[in-house]
Amino acid sequence: MSRRRQADSAAVPGRFIPLTGLLASTSVSLIGTRVTLVALPWFVLVTSGCAARTGLVAFCELLPFVLGKALSGPLIDRLGPRAFSVCSDAGSAVLVGTVPLLHHMDKLSYGALLVLVAAIGLARSGGDTAKRTLMPEIAARAGLPLGRAVGLHDTFDRIAATAGSAVAGGLITATGPMVGLVVDAASFAVAAALTLTTAHRQTRTAERGGYLAQLREGVTCLSQDRLLRSIVLIVAVTNLLDTMPGALLIPVWAKNSGAGPMAIGLVGTTLGGVAILGAACATLWAHRLPQRTTLLWAFSIAGAPRFLILALDVPLWCVFCVYAVSGFAKGFVNPILNAAILERTPPHLLGRVGALISAVADAGLPWGGMLAGLGISVLGLTPTLLVAAGAYAATTAVAGASRGWRQFTRDRTRLTEKLNADTLS
Repeated sequence: MSRRRQADSAAVPGRFIPLTGLLASTSVSLIGTRVTLVALPWFVLVTSGCAARTGLVAFCELLPFVLGKALSGPLIDRLGPRAFSVCSDAGSAVLVGTVPLLHHMDKLSYGALLVLVAAIGLARSGGDTAKRTLMPEIAARAGLPLGRAVGLHDTFDRIAATAGSAVAGGLITATGPMVGLVVDAASFAVAAALTLTTAHRQTRTAERGGYLAQLREGVTCLSQDRLLRSIVLIVAVTNLLDTMPGALLIPVWAKNSGAGPMAIGLVGTTLGGVAILGAACATLWAHRLPQRTTLLWAFSIAGAPRFLILALDVPLWCVFCVYAVSGFAKGFVNPILNAAILERTPPHLLGRVGALISAVADAGLPWGGMLAGLGISVLGLTPTLLVAAGAYAATTAVAGASRGWRQFTRDRTRLTEKLNADTLS
């Protein structure tokens, strides 16, 4: 056996430990987060009976979460994604655990809950971005193509999200919302321990300038790359549109069509379940497929048809079939997009650029339900569904026709060299 093969064989043991640890850490924390997303609103609703107070709790968590994502990038790059991820999960464990502790001591006022919820949103904001920033190095250590490693990450994300919703419903029904929060706090602690013990310490490059200068460097990198700008555009708009069905359009459709509340859960489960299969297939094949063409087809199938089928008077099985096909296509989207972002971003800017993209992508999430409600009130359900379908198709077409969308194959090295030259000048 040659020395090279011996070195390769020696490198095999343990090479998947960092990847396995990251997937486990992400899954555990996401399941716990899903429990909190159900437990906190339910706790406020059953104790106060006020829908407005419940909505304010969600808003107080979401606003710091989105703002924190945008501002966390320089800290991720300064501390390193491993250290930042551990701090984020450990801080979240303490803050989430404080809620049931204060409730047990009978000292949890509504004002204190709002402050804690805002702090929880801020603590969680950069954790997911930091974990994703670890992917290029972890994929290289495992000897996997980056697209395959990112596909694995997205597959486990979808599995954990689906399982987390089921766990949340059963756990809170059986034990109450405070026990659910204790479980979530424990999940964050476990996630921090997994990342700390399995991920390798990164070698950080020396950062020049202060926080604002580093934040501007991330903004500059994002604004100068046409493909990254196109990704931000399409993801921001489609994320906004994707919140509309679950927030209001599907419940109103189920009521008007006579399908009933059972159909709401089945439609969502069909979309999410088949998306897991799509993400798994993307893990195996997406890095071998033409990225631009595959992504455009995935957006086209995953988007507008879901709105159009609800506007038609068709049997329920037709709706499930369309959602199944759309879910499979939807599973291909994130692995391709996230791999493109990681490949095109200079390594020392991964935290900043990833955080900015994630923040912009999530910025429209709070408004999806409001837009759906406004559309139904002014236009009615069917016209709102048609407008949303048209907006989805138009966004996909504009992104696909843009010059930036044609740059999936540009060499990242050229971008890095250009950015470094610009920085030195």
